[in-house]
Amino acid sequence: MTTDQLKQILADGAWRQNTGLVVLLGLCPLLAVTNTLINGLALGLATMLTLMVSNLSVSVLRGLLKPEIRIPAFVLIIASVVTVIELLMHAYFFDLYRVLGIFIPLIVTNCAIIGRAEAFASRNHPLPSLVDGFATGLGFCITLVLLGALRELTGHGTLLAGADMLLGDWGRHLALTIIPNHPGFLLAMLPPGAFFGLALLIAARNAWQASRESRLEQAVTTLIPDTHET
Repeated sequence: MTTDQLKQILADGAWRQNTGLVVLLGLCPLLAVTNTLINGLALGLATMLTLMVSNLSVSVLRGLLKPEIRIPAFVLIIASVVTVIELLMHAYFFDLYRVLGIFIPLIVTNCAIIGRAEAFASRNHPLPSLVDGFATGLGFCITLVLLGALRELTGHGTLLAGADMLLGDWGRHLALTIIPNHPGFLLAMLPPGAFFGLALLIAARNAWQASRESRLEQAVTTLIPDTHET
């Protein structure tokens, strides 16, 4: 795999085909658990690990899987990976496991994971498949973190509250109070607030992308004179 191919896969997964902001898959957990930055980060990391391991496994086993059973086999592989992650979280991050609850096992039903297994991992070698899983998971994790930070800041005026659930006792010192004496904004913490927050993130990404494309078009126009004027 060349450097250009690596960059292409990373850019597609993290930005151009971002699962949460462009493809709009996996919205159920994305909207449900992102009331704080730490919750979003934890689910994002779990999803990223699932994507990487499942993509790698599917790629390695792709020659042994018959077309008739490939989808059930993909689901079985993903379910096995998620079960291991769930047991590890139950053992080492129990408080966070209780907060995320049912949304950890529901990673199995995330269409983005099955989609990447079918569209990419089953057709490519292990290394590109691993990179694709990382890139797709990174894009999803970034969306979760941004939405969680936006909702936590708006709803409570804090950031990184509950970091000790993920990072241990020293994580208590990471909690930041950005807006002192914040009265609280309930709507930001409720499901409608998640929809509003996601809509703002999508609008911001689209505006930035449109602005970037406009600047590139202007630059090309400047460098290449209009031949019709001659």
